[in-house]
Amino acid sequence: MGFIKAFAGAIGGTFADQWKDYLVPMQGVPATAGIYPAVPQGTNAGRGSNTKGSNNIISNGSKIIVPEGMALITMQEGAITGCITEAGGFTFTSEDPNAQSIFAGDGIMSSLVKQSWERFKFGGQPGSNQTAFYVNLKEIPNNRFGTQSEIYWDDAYLNAQVGAVTRGTYTLKIVDPILFIKNFVPASYLSDSAVFDFADMDNDAGAQLFNEVVSSLSAAFSNYTNDPSKGNRITKIQGDQIGFAKSLSQAVEEGYQWKTDRGLEIVKVAIQAIEYDDDTKALLSDVKKADALSGARGNSFMQQSVARGMQAAGENGGGAGMAFMGMGMNAAGGVMGAMQQPTQPTNARSTR
Repeated sequence: MGFIKAFAGAIGGTFADQWKDYLVPMQGVPATAGIYPAVPQGTNAGRGSNTKGSNNIISNGSKIIVPEGMALITMQEGAITGCITEAGGFTFTSEDPNAQSIFAGDGIMSSLVKQSWERFKFGGQPGSNQTAFYVNLKEIPNNRFGTQSEIYWDDAYLNAQVGAVTRGTYTLKIVDPILFIKNFVPASYLSDSAVFDFADMDNDAGAQLFNEVVSSLSAAFSNYTNDPSKGNRITKIQGDQIGFAKSLSQAVEEGYQWKTDRGLEIVKVAIQAIEYDDDTKALLSDVKKADALSGARGNSFMQQSVARGMQAAGENGGGAGMAFMGMGMNAAGGVMGAMQQPTQPTNARSTR
C-alpha cells in the first residue's frame, strides 16, 4: 500500500503542477519589508483552478509580475538563478523536469511521465526547489536609532569635545539585491512564506543594523562637524537630513561595509532630538553670546555701553566727571573707535 500511495501522490502532484502559475507580490506586506515571496494567484474573482500546485515549483511558461521599485530574484536549490530589476510582466522558463508543463508545449511524455517518475523517487514530492522573491528597491522608511548614554566627538567649531544623547530615524535602500541576499539575509527568510522586515523586533539581522548605526553615530557627528563645507556647525544637523545622511553613510561604510558587502545604503536621516550634556550646553551658551556680540552688532553694543558710562560719570562724578566730559566728543569718539571690532566688508557702488 505504501508503494501505491506514494505513486498516487506523485501522479496527483504532477497534474496539479502542470498548470502555469501567475506569480504576484504577497499581500499585506509592510513598507519596511526588504524581501518577501512571490506567490501564485490561484483564483481571481472566482475563476481559476490552480489551487493545489507545489509551493516550491514554478511551472515552465508561468507569468511573473514585477512592480515598479521592486526586483525579482529566482532561486533553485538555494542558488540564485535570475534577477529582474525592470518593471513589467515576464515569462519563467526552466529545463528542470519538475517544472515542465504540458501547457507550455513540453509534451505529455516529458512533462507527465518523467516528472511522475522523478517524484516517485522522492515519495511523491518534487525533487527540486524553485522559489521567487521580491526585493524592495524603494527607500525603506522608519529605521530607528538612539543612544542610551552620551556619545562624544571632537567639534572643530567649538574647538572642544562635545557630548550628547540623540535619537531619530533613517531611510535606507537596497542598492544591490544579489549582494543583500547572498551576504546578509539569513537562510530562514529564503522560504516560500517568510518576510524580511527591517522593523521586526525579532529580526536579528535588522537588530544588527541598528547596533551598527548606533556605534557609528560618534564618527558621523565628527565627520559632519569637521567638514568645512558644512560650516562646522553642529546646530545645522537637524535641518540637513541629506547632508548628515552622507556623514552617517560614510561612517557605517568605513566601519561595516554596508554598500560593498551587503548592498545597503543610508539615504536620509531625521534627527528627532539632540540632548547635550551639561558641559556642552554651557559651552554652546557662551558661543551664542560671543556670536551675538560679533561684528557690527558688537560694535554698536560697545558704543552704547561707553556712552552710558560717560553719561553716568558726568551725572555722578562731580568735578572729576565734568573734567572727563571735557575731554570732548573727539576724544570720546576716539575711545569708541579703538574698541570697535572688524566687520565684514561690503561692496560699495561708486557714484559721480
